[in-house]
Amino acid sequence: MEPIVTYKERCRRCYSCVRSCPVKAIKVDQGFAEIIYDRCIGCGNCLSCPQNAKVVVDKMVKTQELLTSGTPVVAVLGCSFPAHFHSITPGQLVAGLKSLGFSEVHEGAHGARMVAGSYREALQQAEAPLISSHCPAVVDLIERHYPKLLPNLIGIVSPMIAMGRFIKKVLGAETKVVYVSTCIAAKFEVQSAESAGAIDVVLTYQEIDKLFRSRGINPATLSEAAFDGIDPGEGRFFTLTGGPLKVFGIEPDFLDTETLTAEGEAHTIGIIRDLAADRIAPSFVDLRFCDGGCLDGPARDRDLNHFYKRKLIVCYSNSALPYNTAPHYSSGAPLPDLRRSYSEKLRKLPTPGNDDVKRILTSTSKFSQGDELNCRACGYNTCREHAVAVFQGLADIQMCLPYNMQQIEEDRGRLMQKYELMRRELDRQLGDDPIVGDDAGIKEVLELIRQVAPTPTTVLIRGETGTGKELTARAIHRLSLRGDKLLVTVNCTTITDSLLESELFGHKRGAFTGAIAEKKGLFEVADGGTIFLDEIGDITPKLQAELLRLLDLGEVRPVGGTIAKKVDVRLIAATNKDLEQGVQEGWFREDLYYRLNVFNIHLPPLRDRVASVPALAQHFLEKARTKLNKNISGIEERAVKAMQHYPWPGNIREMQNIIERSAVLAKDGVIRLENLPTIFTNTYECCSDGEVNRRRSSFKAERELHVGRTEKNLITRYLEETGGNVAKAARLASIPRRSFYRLLVKHGIEVVRAGHRP
Repeated sequence: MEPIVTYKERCRRCYSCVRSCPVKAIKVDQGFAEIIYDRCIGCGNCLSCPQNAKVVVDKMVKTQELLTSGTPVVAVLGCSFPAHFHSITPGQLVAGLKSLGFSEVHEGAHGARMVAGSYREALQQAEAPLISSHCPAVVDLIERHYPKLLPNLIGIVSPMIAMGRFIKKVLGAETKVVYVSTCIAAKFEVQSAESAGAIDVVLTYQEIDKLFRSRGINPATLSEAAFDGIDPGEGRFFTLTGGPLKVFGIEPDFLDTETLTAEGEAHTIGIIRDLAADRIAPSFVDLRFCDGGCLDGPARDRDLNHFYKRKLIVCYSNSALPYNTAPHYSSGAPLPDLRRSYSEKLRKLPTPGNDDVKRILTSTSKFSQGDELNCRACGYNTCREHAVAVFQGLADIQMCLPYNMQQIEEDRGRLMQKYELMRRELDRQLGDDPIVGDDAGIKEVLELIRQVAPTPTTVLIRGETGTGKELTARAIHRLSLRGDKLLVTVNCTTITDSLLESELFGHKRGAFTGAIAEKKGLFEVADGGTIFLDEIGDITPKLQAELLRLLDLGEVRPVGGTIAKKVDVRLIAATNKDLEQGVQEGWFREDLYYRLNVFNIHLPPLRDRVASVPALAQHFLEKARTKLNKNISGIEERAVKAMQHYPWPGNIREMQNIIERSAVLAKDGVIRLENLPTIFTNTYECCSDGEVNRRRSSFKAERELHVGRTEKNLITRYLEETGGNVAKAARLASIPRRSFYRLLVKHGIEVVRAGHRP
């Protein structure tokens, strides 16, 4: 298993890992950033992901399995352990590790003393610049990215591997060794073929802390215990800046140009590049990849600064614990084989040509050098580096932030155009229809709309069904100061009582069965705009109370919620019911009635607007012509006259439907009286000279006239015999009740029950 894993579900395309990776060992595919392990050097920079999408693989389970296997398990602490476990003494740490089940606890600093002699010998025999090999990240950097420098690497294992080989040589190969340090690259190192078998598990200090907590062990309460193995002496300084030179016996000289020592990503990569380019040729280069050396590795204690941690190391080195040196160590245990070899592990990637790079740059709208912003938002230093990575399959074009912003702006422009077209079309179909008519009643309505629209006043629109209450509400909203905001329309009769409260005020997750997610209410959606509640006389008393609270306080509380939200919404309501009667009978709250009835607009029924019937008919004819894509030139005078004398129980909505139906039936481009329902023929006959019209009518029209009259007389007789009871009359006539109702509407018959006034 690889030491670092990526959780795709956490990756949010921030490209922080790409930006921080010094060798760009990250591949972005379909928006997810994954590590390319054969390019990775284990520096651990990608672990700084703000979304924690990349984490170190936890080795606690494997360690616990080793500790319970019955095989001796030895713990080796890296040189920087005093800087992490600063809240307990080293002796308490040793006691805690032995409480976990470790048979021995060693200091890894002894590994630095073991390799020191080999380093001195190599330096004495050197004929070319030598590069230290104790930092596994530096070794991986050269093997995977600068193989030209492989001959310059000193063929000696790291102190960690030296410790592993030493312990297994003394205690036997079956002994298990667990190394604990701040180094993530060490987890990669133990998996390489050149170092396999020396160390069984590498743990970070944080993982040891987790082991203590999982086992309920508090080292601070334990008595101190001594380290095992051999006292490392000056090897404890190895982790400090300049420490390797001191351990190797190299005296630093301020003016020395033959011995270079450097720490940190920038200095390390810079020196290696110069060596590979033959710009420098020192005799020895000591490199550690992490800033601050091993003391500030990826798994370091981030609460303490570098200099305080350095002080902790120095203080410990000056007052180290006494050692419990067993005979098999004190009798001059032989050193293990400290040699190692290196191999080229470079993964060669395709090299793009100039045309390839130019093509990729052009695809991200970079047509000239001035277009290359080099903003590093994609994680690469320059736009050209990103283009090369795209060609090599390591990056996506979509990683370019300026390009994405440009695309978003273009998409936004297109969406705004589409939105505007759709809004205009919807307004044309629903909201921007003019209120047609020149009768006195509608002129009064138009004047009221112009007066109330610019104000925030609540409006109550009253009138029969189909008189245009929603059209009036849209006109008020369009002329108001909120005209550019949202208008939300709600028909209170089309939503069940149990759901209407949730629709209007929203709900919290789990508020009721089926509420699997939080939902905004329509009042919150309409915040800043207008909400139109049609048929408000049909809402329940509970909803009436909630609506009154909103009008009084200007806030809504979701179903199942405890916190109210402020909203700024203008309310327009409409009803065809007698709210005054509702107040008297108790089914409508009086206080809500007065809050709604601030400004009242009454829409007259169509039967009282005879003068506007021709204009309305022509208006609906034009709409039908566009909708049906049919050439209809007009309506004959007889049809218009019949419509003027028809009572229109369904008002304007009925008229629109009849005009559309008649337009479908019209054959010669003119809507004639015969295209209208039969009742209009009867109406026309009643209001005109019957004899003249009968002579002008066709046989079909004459027959329909007599059939209609007979049908109307029969329906009237059945109603008279049953005292106005429609259900009984339908049974007496042996026809379905719905069909009987349709005949009542067709012939304009008003039902009056016995004992009731008309």
